[in-house]
Amino acid sequence: MTTTTATLTPTRTTLASWLRAFALNLRWEWTGARQWAGLMVVIQFMMGVGMAIMYGFIYPEITPSTAMYIATGIPTLALIPMGFVMIPGGVGEQRLSGSFDFVWSLPVPRSAQICAMFALYTLLSMPGMVLALVVAAWRFSVPLEVSWLLVPAVLLAALMAVAVGAGMAFAITHPMVTNLISNALIFVVLLFTPIVYPASNLPGWLQTTHEVLPFAHMATVIRAGLTEGVVTDVGTSFLVLGAWALAGTAVTGVVAHRRG
Repeated sequence: MTTTTATLTPTRTTLASWLRAFALNLRWEWTGARQWAGLMVVIQFMMGVGMAIMYGFIYPEITPSTAMYIATGIPTLALIPMGFVMIPGGVGEQRLSGSFDFVWSLPVPRSAQICAMFALYTLLSMPGMVLALVVAAWRFSVPLEVSWLLVPAVLLAALMAVAVGAGMAFAITHPMVTNLISNALIFVVLLFTPIVYPASNLPGWLQTTHEVLPFAHMATVIRAGLTEGVVTDVGTSFLVLGAWALAGTAVTGVVAHRRG
């Protein structure tokens, strides 16, 4: 009797196959997101503009400096819900419906799945942010001096929010816990983060804390792209945001790899 042994050769991922997997996953993610994409823009717009109006009521007198801080901080407030609320909520809904397990069981590169999700949600965060900025600048009559720095600043800030939100959603398997953390983060950001006011308004220990957290740095890099001479050194803020984005991506990648 002759025994034949079959040798299985692992399928090699080429650039073309990776790009095809990326495109297919992007299409899948959009299919799930398009039903609420318009609502997300409305929520971002309402949160950004709503906070601009609210802070206008809080200050007894709005000086030009105060108006500038509020208007240029609104884009950051509009970006945060996408990464820290909508993505964890969306992943939680997928876990409950069973589609989460289905997607991550597909025989495609995990990196293509992750990049597709990050790319889509980063792009979806843009319209609401832009609308909120335009209305806030009009509301407070703030002249914006837009520079080339705004493009990498907005992209990195949005990507960081998406990456950290996804990492949190992937690492925490219980949707209720993820939802509680997301709501707590929004509370902290709105009340105790120097986004629409200078960090010098906070106690020293809280200023030090925000040197490590990403939220104030988001406002710093975006403000640097919208003003001239207000923010003089953004290198540290870019590094902090980059570190948080890499950390969120790494957590997402590790969890996805373990599932594979």
